[in-house]
Amino acid sequence: MKKLILSAFMLMGLAFSSQAQEISKNALGLRFGDNDGFGGEISYQRALSSNNRLEADLGWRNSNNVDAFKLTGLYQWVWNIDGGFNWYAGVGAGVGSWKIDNKNVNDSGSFVFAAGDIGIEYNFDIPLLISLDFRPEFGGSGYFKNNYGSDIALALRYQF
Repeated sequence: MKKLILSAFMLMGLAFSSQAQEISKNALGLRFGDNDGFGGEISYQRALSSNNRLEADLGWRNSNNVDAFKLTGLYQWVWNIDGGFNWYAGVGAGVGSWKIDNKNVNDSGSFVFAAGDIGIEYNFDIPLLISLDFRPEFGGSGYFKNNYGSDIALALRYQF
């Protein structure tokens, strides 16, 4: 049991002490997810250092009955796995607005939320970054069921 606990601490230490690959100063692209109807987001990343960055995403929904938008800001830590593979985690918050308009319900409102983010990305030799992440969101002021929403999304970004 002692060896197992010691091994777990050593692995955690290795994960947090490894150096991140140089991340791009700027990245702009699209993030495609679909929980709570935010099917697409314009995504911008700005590097702060070699392993920290800010991400801002503007999402929208336009369906037959619901129109909504959401602006999310995240602070992320990036760790290198191997070569062009990185993993990252982050925290942030956001705001949004929604409107339901159908024959049974006519309602609208705004919301605020706190968000987390964890994902994996690959940095190609060309200026392309592809990532897959999971983002839980808490709050929502009535927009999310039980004040919780989350999504899994695939993002493609141009790095410059």
